[in-house]
Amino acid sequence: MSEVLDFFSKRRSVTAKRMSEGNVLEEHLQLILNAGLRVPDHGGVKPWKISVIKGQRRKIFDEKIILNEFLKDNNNASEELIKMESSRFQRAHTVIAILSTPELDHKIPEWEQVLSAGAVCTTILYAAQALGYAAQWVTEWYAYNKNIIEELGGDPMKDKIAGFIYIGSKNKDPKERTRPNKDDYVSYY
Repeated sequence: MSEVLDFFSKRRSVTAKRMSEGNVLEEHLQLILNAGLRVPDHGGVKPWKISVIKGQRRKIFDEKIILNEFLKDNNNASEELIKMESSRFQRAHTVIAILSTPELDHKIPEWEQVLSAGAVCTTILYAAQALGYAAQWVTEWYAYNKNIIEELGGDPMKDKIAGFIYIGSKNKDPKERTRPNKDDYVSYY
């Protein structure tokens, strides 16, 4: 079996909660981003934006953006929750936000443009994992927050966050999880 197929058959995500910051080499980050830009994109629309958050910017984004947005709806939050919300991005060395930014009046259907943004997420995730990093594709409450979409350069009236890809170091290999039985999901016409 080829190395690529072997990688895909064994690939697993390390959750952001279980990774450590580590160090994503700049040359690796550029390889990861370049891979993410090579996804299928019918019509060459490029219906996505990519925002890299690393270094001190993670802490700033956590404390000034994520925490403030969280507290708007959770003013009685426990100290434990406040600590978690004020340090989300700091669990990883680099967080890459991918926004789906479809051109609504384009001949390429919006759905195909949205799928292309999902392909960016998947490709960035797999590229990071192929380089040996711990990586996870995350969408939690803050992926649906209009102010966070705007902060990342999106238009909250039409754009959505397709995902945040957390990239860091593995503390240990993740446990295998139950995978779908191929016979339950694949049919032949």
